[in-house]
Amino acid sequence: MKQSNQLNRREFLAAAGAAASIPYFIPSTVLAAPGRTGANERLIMAHVGVGGRGGRLFREMKKFRDTGAVKVAAVCDVDETRLAKAAKEAGADVAAYRDYRYILERRDIDAVVIGTPDHWHGVQTVHMAECDKHMYLEKPASCTIEEGKAMVAAVKENRVSVQVGSQGRSQPEAYLAHRYLVNGNIGHISRVDCFHYPSPEDNNPVPDSDPPPELDWDMWLGPLRWRPYNKRYCHGTFRWLLESGGGQIRDRGAHVMSCAMWWMGADGTGPVTVEATGTPPTKGLWDSAVLMEVTYTFKNPDWTLTWTQMPNEEIPPAEERTGKEPGGRIVRPGYGAIYRGDKGQFIHWGGDGGTWAEKKAREWVPPSGAKDVYKSPGHMEDWFKGIKTGAKTIMNIEAAVGAANLCILGNLSYILGRKLKWDQAKQEIVGDEQARRMMSRPQRHPYHL
Repeated sequence: MKQSNQLNRREFLAAAGAAASIPYFIPSTVLAAPGRTGANERLIMAHVGVGGRGGRLFREMKKFRDTGAVKVAAVCDVDETRLAKAAKEAGADVAAYRDYRYILERRDIDAVVIGTPDHWHGVQTVHMAECDKHMYLEKPASCTIEEGKAMVAAVKENRVSVQVGSQGRSQPEAYLAHRYLVNGNIGHISRVDCFHYPSPEDNNPVPDSDPPPELDWDMWLGPLRWRPYNKRYCHGTFRWLLESGGGQIRDRGAHVMSCAMWWMGADGTGPVTVEATGTPPTKGLWDSAVLMEVTYTFKNPDWTLTWTQMPNEEIPPAEERTGKEPGGRIVRPGYGAIYRGDKGQFIHWGGDGGTWAEKKAREWVPPSGAKDVYKSPGHMEDWFKGIKTGAKTIMNIEAAVGAANLCILGNLSYILGRKLKWDQAKQEIVGDEQARRMMSRPQRHPYHL
């Protein structure tokens, strides 16, 4: 570990002072010791953020713990109710923290599952990477362009394995869709139209109030500017604020557009222009676009990607399926994408924990000499393989930041009301100084990069 990183972490801990969350307990069985089991055998794991999606990831990890593939050594959350529930489920030999910075100091911990709100992802990823910890990071990867750059640099420099939670790429029918498309079954694809239902509106606003006693509001805000507590901010509802979430385009766009970039072979590329329009909410705290249309233009190769939040009645109807079919019924039909080629089109629904491919892709039998594509063993399993072998994960940090940048640029174009030009090589907006300034934002001390 670099001496400068050790100093930074000490300063970071000291800045919180006596008010920083004290660990409930640290059992000796999980402390670092000579000859402890390494990452090539059993992974020593921590979970940061154990409510909502983070809670589901924590419960998903149980099956790997039960097989002996991982040992959960610590859980962390700024909400004591959620933390107490996770600590009880985890067992008596698991440490519980309200402050993730104690996990930075734990040299015995190999890997961390980060299920915190979006605005924490950048800071926590960089700090975990600097402390040599592999990460499963819930999507979207980053909130700003500059955060994404810092995350990619930190992961690369410290050579840790990261899997970002756009798990749609690892779904069984995602493999079938990918294979179907790369074999030219709909010809040359020039356009992918992603569709989704609207972002919600805060039609029943409530006044600011004191935070509930179980919530460390200062720590929840972290790098965000200070603001009074309002129950419309959290939990979960942070998604509908541009500052901490970004609306449906960041929540589900990070799934559906992730599939598009993967299946189109476009990871590592980016648009040359982004143009968005949208309908803002009329009242309340939530400020993300309710209806939205974004057009991304790519060059060399030339193709167009669109994202549309449309009224529910305009959503393409889902394919009829019986519960007995492989993959089961389509239970999340309100979002997906239409791939338009010069020989036909293909549609899928979902794109995250469920990705449902159109029947013709599921029933297609590859002929002799057909191209095959990577088939993920499962999103967590693919991450474990990356940790143990060094192989690039299916949703590695570079690809995930690329998908997050699409969401960020769409929102910036919507906020500014004009088309933006993007330089993928430099990872910069060009020709618009106001937009360039919005590629980053101040972060509150001491919760900053």
